Amino acid sequence: MAADELKSVLNRLRRAQGQIAGVIRMIEEGRDCEEVITQLAAVSRALDRAGFAIIATGLQHCMAEEGQVDGDRDRMRARLEKLFLSLA
Repeated sequence: MAADELKSVLNRLRRAQGQIAGVIRMIEEGRDCEEVITQLAAVSRALDRAGFAIIATGLQHCMAEEGQVDGDRDRMRARLEKLFLSLA
């Protein structure tokens, strides 16, 4: 992963980490269930976006490699598709 791509993913993950800490605090404080669930949904979306960014980067690098033989490219595409579907 390139440095700028890595930085973007790390920022997303750090943001999600902060959101998770906030959710834990909310639960400890006995906050309303609806508020907690809303924040959990936001964390889930942030993690999904980080995962999609990683997969998209992998796709770019995979498809950009011209030296790959068709079998390797097909296996890589299948692996990336499986990863993508695991997040869907």
